[in-house]
Amino acid sequence: MAAMQNYCAPVRVRSLNADAGLTAYHVAKKAAGHLLPGERVVVIGIGGLGHIAVQVLSALSPADIIAVDRSDMALGLAQECGAHHAVKADENQLEAIRALTDGKGAEAVIDFVGEGNSIVNGLAMTRNNGAYYIVGYGGEIRISAIDMITTERRIIGNLVGSYAELVELMELANRGKVNLATRQYRLNEANQALHDLNEAKVKGRAVLVP
Repeated sequence: MAAMQNYCAPVRVRSLNADAGLTAYHVAKKAAGHLLPGERVVVIGIGGLGHIAVQVLSALSPADIIAVDRSDMALGLAQECGAHHAVKADENQLEAIRALTDGKGAEAVIDFVGEGNSIVNGLAMTRNNGAYYIVGYGGEIRISAIDMITTERRIIGNLVGSYAELVELMELANRGKVNLATRQYRLNEANQALHDLNEAKVKGRAVLVP
């Protein structure tokens, strides 16, 4: 099978309506609302949603953006999208985040994975009085009441945004601040698309086309 090319194209309304772009904008806008210059935000998972969130954070927030992913290709995309630091999701990611945050953790962590060890790591990356935003699902959040109280961390769930936020996102796209990286597959290549996603071989979003 011939390899399909990765490309980065302007975000279109039909790609965003109640979909990845709007979801990513919704959570990134929330986080940007409390982030200040010199603070840090970690984005876990630089896939179809994560790479859009990095661009929105870059446009709306003065904070340093730290991207975390197991794929070197995804980390490269994150840096293309405006991330200041790229951290490989291996056995040393917590130490790397602590080194980048003076040992305190980030003021905000956005988790687009939400399964495996990403939740435990995401909470560990969140500093005291910081916010952990959960977008991906499949896992469980387990934290004791005493831990929540003593660290004063916030856990914030996120779904799809509003129509007003869609309009805001489209304005960013029109200004060239947000672009969508995609890899196209034919419908009969759906299984290959799923395989490539599982193997972290897709840069951005996988899109099935007729």
